[in-house]
Amino acid sequence: MADASFSRSGSLLRFAALSLLGLAAETLLFHLLLKVMQGPLLTRAVSLVAILGIMLAMLRRIDLTRGGRPSVGRAGIVAILLIAAILNFGLYATLITVLPSLQPLAAMVLASVSTLCFAIFGYIRFAFRE
Repeated sequence: MADASFSRSGSLLRFAALSLLGLAAETLLFHLLLKVMQGPLLTRAVSLVAILGIMLAMLRRIDLTRGGRPSVGRAGIVAILLIAAILNFGLYATLITVLPSLQPLAAMVLASVSTLCFAIFGYIRFAFRE
């Protein structure tokens, strides 16, 4: 019982680390692209697609198994990441549109943190079901 709990928390921590690493890389990429590209919405779309591709590539290297079997499965994690990316862009676009005085980087951080919570909650719902 204790081993299952430790294994579950280990896979959750690896997923959270993957998500936080993706968030940090996306923040850096978005900041760099914002200076080069025109328009915050296009910049956000490009950075999201790029980081999503990088996270999916990293997912192949990171072991998210629980006791030798996948805790969620690759398809489940990809679904969580895709839904989170769509939600992230939607929140970002809403923040930029509704609050035009808000800095694009601040809107990106707000949207990303909220969708990070969503992604971790989604992972918990999939991984810890009995």
